[in-house]
Amino acid sequence: MYKRILHMPPIRAILCWLGAAYIRLVYATSRWETRNAEAVNALWDADSPFILAFWHGRLFMMPTVWRRGVPIRMLISRHRDGELIARTVRHFGIDTIRGSTSRGGGGALREVVRTLKSGKWIGFTPDGPRGPRMQVSDGIISVARLAGVPIVPSACAVSHRKVLSSWDRFSIPFPFSRGIHIWGEPLSVPDDADEETLEASRRSLERSLNEITAAADRYCGVDVITPAPIAAPARSNADT
Repeated sequence: MYKRILHMPPIRAILCWLGAAYIRLVYATSRWETRNAEAVNALWDADSPFILAFWHGRLFMMPTVWRRGVPIRMLISRHRDGELIARTVRHFGIDTIRGSTSRGGGGALREVVRTLKSGKWIGFTPDGPRGPRMQVSDGIISVARLAGVPIVPSACAVSHRKVLSSWDRFSIPFPFSRGIHIWGEPLSVPDDADEETLEASRRSLERSLNEITAAADRYCGVDVITPAPIAAPARSNADT
């Protein structure tokens, strides 16, 4: 019964409105600092599209990072939770593309590339929608190469929060906190990149995102959330 009620369109609409209102409350009642925004401001000022990259677990406050009036679409999964996220960020003027750039998501990838080439911006969680936590998948690197736009890493943290036990260690911020937004340096992927260069770009983005996310946590005096352990490769019979 509880799940059926939550899936009713009017109830979901109210929940999404409340979620957006809570984000605004946290932002309005907290003291915020922004670091290393020179490069991203220059891209905005030049009307130069890029891919905004941040970890899935830091999604809650990311609508407050974006410059008002700049058109952006978020890549959101087709899962039911994705629908709630899509309807919530819509209250901030953020449109969405539903799907994934992996596991058969060719249609979403093409739509993302078309959006960037049309002069709009894209938001991307490179460890979503299912992880592993804080590890960059290949999709975002492929999009940057095909669209010819840079990736700009971003991270935020607050001093008072609840960290869920979900795969992404999703952080729910509390009002009256000290908060910070940290931008990383833009990363460009050459259009003629070979496999080695693509992998180097993937590792560079992952390292940058983890560094600024850890710096944000340390600034706020909270425990640093670390990436999921890298799974060991399966052993073959030849290894025994």
